[in-house]
Amino acid sequence: MARLFGTDGVRGTANREITAEFAMRLAQAAAIVLGSQAKERGERPRAVIAHDPRTSSDFITAAVSAGLASSGIDVFDAGVLPTPAAAYLTADLDADFGVMISASHNAAPDNGIKFFSRGGHKLPDATEDQIEAEYGNALTPIGAEVGRVVRFADAEDRYLIHLLSAVSNRLEGLKVVVDCANGAASAISPEAFRNAGAEVFVIGSEPDGNNINQGCGSTHLSALQAAVLENKADLGIATDGDADRCLAVDHEGKIVDGDHIMAILAISELASGSLARNTLVTTVMSNLGLKIAMREAGIELVETAVGDRYVLEAMREGGYTLGGEQSGHVIFSQFATTGDGTLTGLLLASEVARTKKPLAELAKVMTTLPQVLINVAGVDKSKVHKDKELTDIVSQAENELNGSGRVLLRPSGTEDLVRVMVEAKDLGSAQSWAERIALVVERRLAL
Repeated sequence: MARLFGTDGVRGTANREITAEFAMRLAQAAAIVLGSQAKERGERPRAVIAHDPRTSSDFITAAVSAGLASSGIDVFDAGVLPTPAAAYLTADLDADFGVMISASHNAAPDNGIKFFSRGGHKLPDATEDQIEAEYGNALTPIGAEVGRVVRFADAEDRYLIHLLSAVSNRLEGLKVVVDCANGAASAISPEAFRNAGAEVFVIGSEPDGNNINQGCGSTHLSALQAAVLENKADLGIATDGDADRCLAVDHEGKIVDGDHIMAILAISELASGSLARNTLVTTVMSNLGLKIAMREAGIELVETAVGDRYVLEAMREGGYTLGGEQSGHVIFSQFATTGDGTLTGLLLASEVARTKKPLAELAKVMTTLPQVLINVAGVDKSKVHKDKELTDIVSQAENELNGSGRVLLRPSGTEDLVRVMVEAKDLGSAQSWAERIALVVERRLAL
């Protein structure tokens, strides 16, 4: 059997790969692994479950809840809430683990199942492997040992209070457009911004089960850009379907991506003394402009592989407080165990309120260098760092760029494909080198 878990839980087409039977069996396997410590302590295991508003989330949530309860796990159903809410509530309730039903930024036909360990942390690969090894096995308690499924009645209130507790500067006087991607934050995100004092205009907050991420949210920013200009707002905030990422738009309608958000907040935290070890954690895909901006600000940069889980691992290992991805997964370890789009948006708006500077001006702390990405398919990705001709042309490019640009070759994790990314001071140089290197990849690594 191919590995079930990908970079962020298990994901696939609902009712095709993610069937009710599959969801129940996966939950039963998770119960064996994640509920074992509670049983060793002689306690009844507890789990928190939440989901996004996709139509398929209803039956998958029911199947997962059935699998857990039939395995002796008491399930606290938090209803429709963001992924970071599921993580936070797992810790806040001191539950043994948490489950989120969502396919994040994917279209409505997809869905997924994510697990959080005790404390609300994403599972390490070894724990996922244990769950996979138990797939098809099940505990069969009877009578009073069977688990119960109850409504987590104050889940939304707990999470809202948590979000507001992180905001040190009120947002009175700010006009903010909030785009909820017709997703899991459709109710909680506008309420959080209003409670923080902002005048809020809301779009993408009418989920019908099938319109999640459809022409809205952080993957489709044109609607937010138009709404910011139409309402003469100070800024716009967009989350994705499960609200674990955030991108922004300034008052002129220009996009402020995850790199810019991290740069703004890292410099702010450095000034306040709250940036642990004066360090920001990013992935190798963050723009070189971020690295330059952080160096000029006196901030160290730690780079990881692509994926917020790797950022999280580096943050936990190094004791760092801020990290994230260009895509908008931004992690504040003093407040959250995972990326939180609503929290990121609140803290960004709070910085605008504190400084009394437009977001457009704050974003000038970083200059984005032109970046060209070419995907080369049908190649042997295992040889990407072994072919001499390829390594030679990469060295040639890096020598010519002379510190003002960079080359990144990244094999795909799921396809016979190599991603060629080049950054340079000017778009022409980036495009030229990317095309030349891509041709060598295609010729030398062809299957």
